[in-house]
Amino acid sequence: MRQSMRNPQFFRSVFLAGRLASQGLEKTFQIRWTLLLLFNWLLLPQAALHAADRVADRTADSPAVQRGETCFSGRARALRCFGKDDEPEGSRPAATTFVNTGGECFTASPDVVVYGATPAGIAAALNAAESDRSVWLIEPTGRIGGMTTHGLSHSDFHSFEALNGPFLQFSQRVLQHYRETYGNESEQADDSWQGTHGEPSVNLRIFENMLAEMPTLTVLTNHRLVQVEVEDSAVTTLHFAVPGSPQTTVNPKIVIDATYEGDLLAAANVPYRVGREARSEYGESLAPETADDQLQGYNYRLCMTQNESNRVPIPVPENYNREDYAAIVPLVTAGEFDAAFGYPGRRFILKAHLPVMPNGKRDINDVSKGLVRLSLPGHNRGYPEADVATRRRIEKKHLDWQLGLMHFVQTDPALPDAFREAAMTWGLCRDEFADSGHIPSQIYVREARRMVGQYVYAEADTQYAPDDARARLHPDAIAIGEYSHNCHGTDHEGPLIGGRHTGEFYKGVAPYQIPYGVLVPKTMRNLLVPTACSASHVGFCALRLEPIWMSLGGAAGFAADMALDKNVSVQEVDVEALKRRVWSRGGATIHVSDVRPGHPDFIAVQWWGSLGGLHGIEPAPAKPGARGKHIVSQYYKAYPGHAARLDQPLDEELATRWNRLAHQHGFSVPAAGTTRGDWIRAVFAAANEVADGTK
Repeated sequence: MRQSMRNPQFFRSVFLAGRLASQGLEKTFQIRWTLLLLFNWLLLPQAALHAADRVADRTADSPAVQRGETCFSGRARALRCFGKDDEPEGSRPAATTFVNTGGECFTASPDVVVYGATPAGIAAALNAAESDRSVWLIEPTGRIGGMTTHGLSHSDFHSFEALNGPFLQFSQRVLQHYRETYGNESEQADDSWQGTHGEPSVNLRIFENMLAEMPTLTVLTNHRLVQVEVEDSAVTTLHFAVPGSPQTTVNPKIVIDATYEGDLLAAANVPYRVGREARSEYGESLAPETADDQLQGYNYRLCMTQNESNRVPIPVPENYNREDYAAIVPLVTAGEFDAAFGYPGRRFILKAHLPVMPNGKRDINDVSKGLVRLSLPGHNRGYPEADVATRRRIEKKHLDWQLGLMHFVQTDPALPDAFREAAMTWGLCRDEFADSGHIPSQIYVREARRMVGQYVYAEADTQYAPDDARARLHPDAIAIGEYSHNCHGTDHEGPLIGGRHTGEFYKGVAPYQIPYGVLVPKTMRNLLVPTACSASHVGFCALRLEPIWMSLGGAAGFAADMALDKNVSVQEVDVEALKRRVWSRGGATIHVSDVRPGHPDFIAVQWWGSLGGLHGIEPAPAKPGARGKHIVSQYYKAYPGHAARLDQPLDEELATRWNRLAHQHGFSVPAAGTTRGDWIRAVFAAANEVADGTK
């Protein structure tokens, strides 16, 4: 069911979960949700009214809507389904497409269903809805946004020059929010780190606003997938459990599994892996000698503050046992730690990420290679295949461990007074996660299932091309990454306090390309998978970052629309056309540090780079994985060797190489004596003339 999510100046939008019958509203939702809904209707801005009119007009006669006696078109239909006969003066409910099934109202047969409102799922839904496709974005929990709205505000990227596509669009909206709310030169705008470090509540608001702007996009929360039906290698029917209601059945044309766990692909019996491949399978130096079922450790990303006016004490777990943490005391006494909270450069237990978020908040995370860890690899091993109850037990074990650790460092009398007093200055944020005890409800699932698709991404895909600053060329790339192979450990040896994680690695690489095949199953004709995508364990550790997942999700959304438009399977989507679609929205398929989205030559340079024109220009760095000048934390200036330098004269050697490559693709070659930029523009124009049939 679609609900308007507008009016960020007054109320956080309301995402309704479940099918609402004409009667029994109070059984499905708490009264406060109803009140918020009415307030939201009363405060809809004029833009939302026009959007509602457009959708009501378009969907009232839609062939996808099966009419029944209790459901109506436009505003009357929405009011009836919310148990109201008359429209309150001055209000306008959101336009919603309903059908009648057993007296209950919900939307029928959408073009695209995206399961999992993670950042990747949101990007997929937004892009799939661009061409007025009817899109359902279905989330099994009550809060959209995945980890980006559940505490992971310290975005995982290295270079601002590499930001592109959906994540760049999102971060620009976050920055705009802080500038409009606090001022262009405000501390909050500056602390948002160009919009990449939004508070969880702000990230949620921005995602909701972006979704609300797509009139054909429907958002449902608290709908958990329970069954998938498949016929002729295609998903035909999805069944969802809804709290307090009968199951919801959906018959989509295209399905996108954007869950962290890969729950939909598994239910559809699409091949997948859980655990690590043997080193010999893909020739990966970071893989173990033998295959096993180990996967990256999980932990919660708590949002904390030292701001006394916004600080809430850490709750004490019911099963707290001081002895679980007592080994910290001798470590502190021996000088291994001089603070409970800190950042590399100090000896600390809990990583309080830098830079600081707006309004004095910090993202708290696991300490890589530390003597005390938040993550508990091994204890999460059964999570990917577990039922909901078992997953909740695993999550509780992790949360109890983290909260108990924080309680210990703040209160245990065996610790030095100064140590405890400094730790006590930290607490949860009063204005975050108020409906869940100021603790995010979602654990950080770094790795679960991984599809075995058309292309399995592995360590070799991020390696340097021969004698080149760039990584291996993927002409069919639809996204890029630039982080690293990053694994927080897959098991633990020794005591939890003072032992060490095993299977941990951090390998710096050059920015890397990601081919379309990682999204595509081998045989399932109408399924795309951007999060639990096709990769080895080692390869997945280079893809598992939210900015990258958003790029993959955005590409999946475009691919879904293109498959519907051409009436082809996802395996048959024209990747060249898909790349152009990605470029047209500021998405990159190759990293070019000095020609960013919005540059007038962005698409031309992306096109030439996808053909291999930018490879071989700069030599490999002396130190593999070299980055630009360090800024702070994990952030750096532009990667060396990845600039196009369009104003530089085209020397004879490079002209010879580029002319040869152009001839290989059947393109005419421009006259000599031009700059690099002039040459690329001329060849790009000639190629477009050929493609358009004008030459």
